[in-house]
Amino acid sequence: MKKRPYHTITAGSLLLAEPFMLDINFRRGVVLLCNHNEEGTLGFVLNKPIEMNITDLITTFPAFKSEVYYGGPLQTDTIHYLHDKGELLDDAIEVLPNLYWGGDFDQLKEAIEAQLILPEDIRFYVGFAGWESGQLQAEQEQASWLTVPAQVKDVLNDNWNTLWKDILIEDGGTYEAIGRMDSPFFN
Repeated sequence: MKKRPYHTITAGSLLLAEPFMLDINFRRGVVLLCNHNEEGTLGFVLNKPIEMNITDLITTFPAFKSEVYYGGPLQTDTIHYLHDKGELLDDAIEVLPNLYWGGDFDQLKEAIEAQLILPEDIRFYVGFAGWESGQLQAEQEQASWLTVPAQVKDVLNDNWNTLWKDILIEDGGTYEAIGRMDSPFFN
């Protein structure tokens, strides 16, 4: 399997929590960074579903079967979405080629009603993960995070429960053996 190169912190990077991180918000977490600049960094935890459907949270949302994920500990009263339909939604921000963050919410609902956006095209998140200027760099220097480039398949997939391990194994680096361990601590 081809190893992903280690990566500096940029929008479009994935952060993988170091194997022994105990912070419940990020333990075995995979975070997609969507914005990184001199003011700080914003991203979404990709692999922590909250066992709710988007229609459970927004009663005026069209009938749509899409699980919601815990995006991070900040502003958990907000809903965000990542999708591959940027051409359909004004103001969608391209994070990676063919992967977008947000966009016009009314257009999103219309596209869902017209079945132009299907459940496999989008992921919803409650809250987000964020770091003030310099904070994430300091955490990375303390080896709290492994940083690798993201791929669309990391975001729009159904393997949230093995995503952290799968990326460690795919990376083939120092943590590959940990990714292959079958232990309650790593599951």
